[in-house]
Amino acid sequence: MIASLHGTLLAKSPMEIVVQVQGVGYALSIPLSTYESLGDLHSPVSLFTYLHVREDSLQLFGFATEEERSLFKLLISVTGIGPRMGQSILSGIPVADLRAHIAGGNLAALTAVPGIGRKLAERLIVELRDKLAKLEYATTLTAGPAGDHARTRAEALLALTSLGYHRAVAEKALRAALLESDGKELALESLIKLALRHAAQ
Repeated sequence: MIASLHGTLLAKSPMEIVVQVQGVGYALSIPLSTYESLGDLHSPVSLFTYLHVREDSLQLFGFATEEERSLFKLLISVTGIGPRMGQSILSGIPVADLRAHIAGGNLAALTAVPGIGRKLAERLIVELRDKLAKLEYATTLTAGPAGDHARTRAEALLALTSLGYHRAVAEKALRAALLESDGKELALESLIKLALRHAAQ
């Protein structure tokens, strides 16, 4: 499995690039978000990759960040969404916004992407909402000392959703709690208590 590539950018277009690695040119399909992060032609480039295997073809997809690749893999796990559709979704909606739309059940934003109807948008929300929450939590656990604040927030979010609060409500309550704390780092228990107070309002 090809997990990443580091080489020289030989050609680029909004949906496909060619990266030369030790004399071999690799063609990669990319979302628009990755294209916007690329440098000039013949400059060094590093990409996370996903190899899509079919009986009749192999297709390599490239991503500027691990977060993009992880979200792409989740998208194509949904029935009715193939690699091309996953690429189109990431091209039409920034990663952070896509996470928010799925967590908040924003059908209007999801159906604005060409090819995404209401039923498919609903399926995206139902199948990915919990998976995205778990992915975000797992990511913060490996963040190291610099990610302590994010880890506390993720654990508080997990606690609130475990108590039955809708993810969008829990996130709103956490934002309010963090705003009230005026940037001070709170212990997990204190953050949860403060967020619960806001969630009950």
